[in-house]
Amino acid sequence: MEARSRPRDLKVLGFGDNVVDVYEHRKRMYPGGNCVNFAVFAKAHQVECAAYMGYFGDDPAGRYVEDVLQRLGIDLRCSRRLAGENGFARVTVREGDRIFLESNHGGIRGKVPYRLGEEELAYISGFDLVHSGNYSFTEAMLPRIQALGVPISFDFSDDSKPEYYRRVAPYITYAFCSKSGGEDEVMDHLRWMKSLGPELVMASRGEKGSILYDGEHFYRQESEPLTEVVDTMGAGDSLITSFLVHYLDQRKQGRDTDGAIRESLRRASEFAAATCGTEGSFGYGIEYRRNFFESKYDVI
Repeated sequence: MEARSRPRDLKVLGFGDNVVDVYEHRKRMYPGGNCVNFAVFAKAHQVECAAYMGYFGDDPAGRYVEDVLQRLGIDLRCSRRLAGENGFARVTVREGDRIFLESNHGGIRGKVPYRLGEEELAYISGFDLVHSGNYSFTEAMLPRIQALGVPISFDFSDDSKPEYYRRVAPYITYAFCSKSGGEDEVMDHLRWMKSLGPELVMASRGEKGSILYDGEHFYRQESEPLTEVVDTMGAGDSLITSFLVHYLDQRKQGRDTDGAIRESLRRASEFAAATCGTEGSFGYGIEYRRNFFESKYDVI
């Protein structure tokens, strides 16, 4: 997966969730998770460093995700492997719609709180951006990252409650969500998100495209026509990642905010559409066997 050949002078870190997505209808499973996807998609955009920091379970699923990320050249130096079950989600498709059947709520990640020590904070301080999300269990560490002066992006997804936004958004620089409903409703939600503190706020709307708000102007971006839809898993994560990488890159080059936003939204829409032509979030599937979690595996 290549987004552009020119290397970008950016260092970005996905901090939080990693899972295996088990596709019951295909009998295959894939590495994923919002923060893992962010790191992998950023790597596809030729950034100087794409890193992931989080907890892997020491079961075959955790080793599988860790192995794939190492193969892709993702920096894992501050990730840890803990004794316990890795996060997973079971998924199927009914009448064309993706249905989530079950998850283990992050596995070991949901049981062991993140604690950033001086070594981890020094590591984080070298990045241009840290990305996390509402399934990552990283909320308590966001103030410490903000205090470093490192911008934070955050995906609130489609199910964050108002009280959660109020608790988290003041620490966020770039806030994202998925939002259905009419355009006026989406714009009202973005105004409210912006009032909580982020610099830019953006709502993805599936086939209706996306809307971004900077406190003064609304920017609308239509979705790209899909010539081939293999799997929409990870499309929202690819949209967020591509927008952020392009936006930060263009701002570093001195482009004005308005021009950077417009160009980055267009590029992100194109990249997200291309992602829908890949199985899983970014490929690397393996055959799913019911005894997988107790057996060895081969990545194919």
